Amino acid sequence: MPAVFLKDRSLLFVSGAEAQSFLQNLITTDIAALGADEARPGALLTPQGKILFDFMIWRGGDGYMIETDAGQRDGLLKRLTMYKLRAAVTLAPSIEEGVTVSWGEDAEGVRDSQGARDGRFAKAGVALRRRAGRHGDGAEALYDALRIRHGIVTSGSDFALQDAFPHDVLMDFNGGLSFRKGCYVGQEVVSRMQHRGTARRRVVTVSAATDLPGTGTEITAAGKPVGTLGSVDGGNGLAIVRIDRAGAAMAAGTPLLAGDTPVSLVLPAWSGLVFPASADEASA
Repeated sequence: MPAVFLKDRSLLFVSGAEAQSFLQNLITTDIAALGADEARPGALLTPQGKILFDFMIWRGGDGYMIETDAGQRDGLLKRLTMYKLRAAVTLAPSIEEGVTVSWGEDAEGVRDSQGARDGRFAKAGVALRRRAGRHGDGAEALYDALRIRHGIVTSGSDFALQDAFPHDVLMDFNGGLSFRKGCYVGQEVVSRMQHRGTARRRVVTVSAATDLPGTGTEITAAGKPVGTLGSVDGGNGLAIVRIDRAGAAMAAGTPLLAGDTPVSLVLPAWSGLVFPASADEASA
């Protein structure tokens, strides 16, 4: 498969003697457990536990590369700077613009020193690497189709910032959310959700016999909302849905519709999740 340049991605470089402890005490990712050749998802949360900024992070040089949407970069830099205080940390935008993703044979040809393996795709059995700058000219639609197929979401297209909890976007399964490393912003809320098993909204892949309607279309069962379509690629898409409501509808044989289009919903296999057949089962 070709290497795809994502022009709307930007990078921050975090370095300094206290870079690891600084990030470890702020973001959802367990930085201490981050492998030398591994990129993990992460987020900076609100005190209420919702995603304020989302990103990928990997080790680079003598610090950490944080890859985020270009529209988020300056806001994320400003927020991290607010937390810096007197910490021995340097925060700076990368001079390279955009990010290249490559997978399959193209990923195998990338040296270990160039970027890192995306841990989200690795869980889905796909070897994909991310690296700064432009190193390919494949169509961006190829990458979108790949992540849709494997249930990997991105903010903006699939969920709104400050509207989703990390559990909603499967960060408790994809390596982006730690429950063992100690305190960070919003940690108490997400830990409570984890221990009480109260996560109801989850990412699903959506399929239809015809092209799906556009992003933002409501998914319903018997006229009641279940979730909302995110990224769409022809008859395939992503959505964040209430799995208790969707599961109950599926168990009862009630059709699920995206607008007027009949759809099927599947939880990503790599998550290990299953649809509960009722609200009582969801609470078990």
